[in-house]
Amino acid sequence: MDRKFWAALAMFAVLAALAWLTMGDGSVLVFGRPVELRLVPLIIIGGLALRTVLARHAEKIRRAGGKDS
Repeated sequence: MDRKFWAALAMFAVLAALAWLTMGDGSVLVFGRPVELRLVPLIIIGGLALRTVLARHAEKIRRAGGKDS
């Protein structure tokens, strides 16, 4: 499980780097403010990475809770 977690985080990092390097310059209006277009996929990838980290912590808590009972 630990190996899969670190592999997933490494893949998120590679995907973020590829998105940053391949996206062109430009901006889009979000709530009336210009946001660099490169940031949009980074925010999505970052959210997925955060979800992966939280799922790992939740699984650790579930496993620890089962041993104490």
